Amino acid sequence: MSERAATAEQGTPVAGLNDRALGWLRFVWDKATTPDDWSDQGEPHPWWDRYTAPPMCSFPRFDVHYMAYVLPVMLEATPAWREPYTRIADELVRRYTSFWGAVDWCTLIGPDPGVNRYPPAWLAFIPEPLRGRYAPPGWTGNGIEPWGLQPDPCGADGNVFYRGWLNLLLGIRRYVSGEADGEHRPFDITGYQNRRFTWTHARIAEFLSAQFRSRPQGPHCENTKIWPFCVSAAGLGLQLYDALLGTTLHEPFPLWVDYVRKHYMSLNRTGELDTFALYYDPIEQRLHTLPGPSVAHGVFPCLLYLYPQDREFALWIYELAMRRLGWSDPDLPLSKLRPDPNHLCTALWMAHEVADTATEDRIRDFVEREYQPRFFGEENDRFGFWFGYDSTWPRGQVNATLMLAESGSPGAWWRIYNEPRPASAPGPQLRGVDYPDIGIRRARSDMTRRVLTVETTAGTPSRRGNPTSFTIDRLPNPAEVAVTVDGRDSSGWQVSGDSSIRLDLDIGDHQVRVAFPNGDSRS
Repeated sequence: MSERAATAEQGTPVAGLNDRALGWLRFVWDKATTPDDWSDQGEPHPWWDRYTAPPMCSFPRFDVHYMAYVLPVMLEATPAWREPYTRIADELVRRYTSFWGAVDWCTLIGPDPGVNRYPPAWLAFIPEPLRGRYAPPGWTGNGIEPWGLQPDPCGADGNVFYRGWLNLLLGIRRYVSGEADGEHRPFDITGYQNRRFTWTHARIAEFLSAQFRSRPQGPHCENTKIWPFCVSAAGLGLQLYDALLGTTLHEPFPLWVDYVRKHYMSLNRTGELDTFALYYDPIEQRLHTLPGPSVAHGVFPCLLYLYPQDREFALWIYELAMRRLGWSDPDLPLSKLRPDPNHLCTALWMAHEVADTATEDRIRDFVEREYQPRFFGEENDRFGFWFGYDSTWPRGQVNATLMLAESGSPGAWWRIYNEPRPASAPGPQLRGVDYPDIGIRRARSDMTRRVLTVETTAGTPSRRGNPTSFTIDRLPNPAEVAVTVDGRDSSGWQVSGDSSIRLDLDIGDHQVRVAFPNGDSRS
């Protein structure tokens, strides 16, 4: 293990969620809990990002799964408070399994009739000899041979980017909820012509693992493109599934990484990155890579997913990509390199994750100057980056990666998939918090010292000073706890159950300490 990776794995003490993280959580809460119609008779609210990275990522499904990534990272600061993360994850899953979740697979049927009329910007994603007769990324082509029309978006031979990210989303939902079961609970997915298909988390994971075992090149996304980006994400969902359930479904993924090394990338004579596949089409037998330094843009989308699965390989290609673009050279101003915001955000996150503080500071200086960070909303309590886009709301896909670096300590992303918090972890839990009126910056139990510490704030500024209450349960002897608020003994609590107390206080900035006596915490 490299020194940098070891430092990242150890992480730093989790002080709590800062104002930016709380502001982003509030906006994610808005998006998740505000009703909108994702059926074929409706349309997602405009704040769902259907605009970033056309033609391949400009579907609201991408915003849905990106919104989930920050939830387990935030959980490191508030492991004793899971309610809002679980509610958000449930709402994300509900949208993902709707008509609009698989809108591309359900509507982009057969060959693209506009195959010879693409805008010039899209042509970079199509091999030059095939232009005019080859569909771009984003045209799923359900119905194209060799598989023909497959109505089930989850059970199709292709479309791995749908079920791979769904499996990851379901794993994140299980992780943040702390539930110890549910992998066999059935749910419906909307497919072609509004047909419903019943799946479980376990079946999706097993199906993906079987595809990895039978396809060393990797499963397909669009008919018939294989994307390292999407395949890496599918692998990460399997790793989380194994980490949570003790299975071995991720076992074939390292073999695919070996395939990537041998067939999907190459170095030139000077050791620089020469090719890295955006995608490979086994029917056309073509590997498509961007020319010159732009080749590095094939690397960045994979890093978030590869790093927890193969840290050394991810660090290697990250450093190759950074050198190829000049982003790691302190003598080359980023402003002159005109960096792509999607990939520069990933570079900043990666530098933060591996505790490369020099690179992180350099990129962050640019991001703060150029990417328009600001609080917004009626009470100025939501937060996002605008990136120069003329939009009413911050774009979810670009913000999501950047906000990982605002919301967690180095190594947080790696720990989720390699050292996950067990669902049965002991310790008190907060229930019935009036979120978003009151916000929680920090909620952690120290089982050695037998102390729960909670840091509150006014989640909605106009509610500051209003009375509120919440329950603290899983206490071994609730009548014997000692409660302090802002360093003073508090009498504003009462026993509310066999293992719980109710704490009364006003909405605002408070430090709450609950000391509980020795004994086994109740689960």
